Amino acid sequence: MHLRYSFRIEPTPSQRNALARTFGCARVVYNDALAVRKAAWRTDRSKIPTGELARQVITAAKWTPARAWLADVSVDALRSSLRDLDTAYNLVRIQGHDLRRPDQWSRRTPKISSALVPEAWMSGVVSVDLVRP
Repeated sequence: MHLRYSFRIEPTPSQRNALARTFGCARVVYNDALAVRKAAWRTDRSKIPTGELARQVITAAKWTPARAWLADVSVDALRSSLRDLDTAYNLVRIQGHDLRRPDQWSRRTPKISSALVPEAWMSGVVSVDLVRP
């Protein structure tokens, strides 16, 4: 049996900064992964496996000076954004070609959502939704 809890939170200013940093990093990883996947598809019609994609846009990117700040947030949020991208591509493939391909995740999205699976809580999923004022 899987349980899912949804909470509405009112963070303090320091918590708001930490959440904004986490969601910002997840957005960057999602957009980077989308760009890599689109480039591979345009080049030779190949699909990059999720594990290889994670190595490129998360693990290897943390060691570059331009993306070193990705190491400051939990890797669970970054992996979650890759799962979201996989889900978006799978929905397009299952439901047919009449749907739009996944698009970039914009800063101007009115609702930000992320599902985090902490290592200690392997039996549940923690979902955090923030609504911008």
